[in-house]
Amino acid sequence: MEIVPERPSLIELDRHEGQVIEDMKAASNRPLSDPVAWLEEDIERNILLTTVDAMINWARGSSVWPAMFAPACCAFEMIAMAASRFDVSRFGMEIFRASPRQADLMITAGTLTWKMAPNVKRIYDQMAEPKWVLAMGSCGVSGGIFASSSYAVVPGYNRIIPVDVYVPGCPPRPEALLYGIRMLHQKIAKGSLARHDN
Repeated sequence: MEIVPERPSLIELDRHEGQVIEDMKAASNRPLSDPVAWLEEDIERNILLTTVDAMINWARGSSVWPAMFAPACCAFEMIAMAASRFDVSRFGMEIFRASPRQADLMITAGTLTWKMAPNVKRIYDQMAEPKWVLAMGSCGVSGGIFASSSYAVVPGYNRIIPVDVYVPGCPPRPEALLYGIRMLHQKIAKGSLARHDN
């Protein structure tokens, strides 16, 4: 003979279901232990408060694409800066651009003659806005040892194009060039879309 378990009556099922619902209601009406703490923690995880200028300047400073002009003997220090020991790629600058249309930073180094000056100006004009210039080495900053003894040497790239950061030295060490790049990042961070001073 088969034993059939007793089934609960509909009234008992209704009571049980009603009790579950009442327990849930009671649990949801209890005050939270510290509602402000969990709310602030949730907001801190999910909301970022900043300005448009700060976000755009952060993006610009984190992805500067350099192009170089007339690197001369400073090229060895620039190459060392881009190599693994100093690793300029941690600043978002790992690829030196061959075309000025793809670059927003011109690193000028080496002696600039008056005959080359129109080409420097043309390359600068081809760069997209916003754009910056870093003058590297004594020749880029002031014409170097050739400026005083030659009529053909431009006494600094700033006579032709606006220079944002100067890195002196003959040639400057990679650390000095990285310091100049960090100075440029600080200048970029202070820019404003409203003032058009980028």
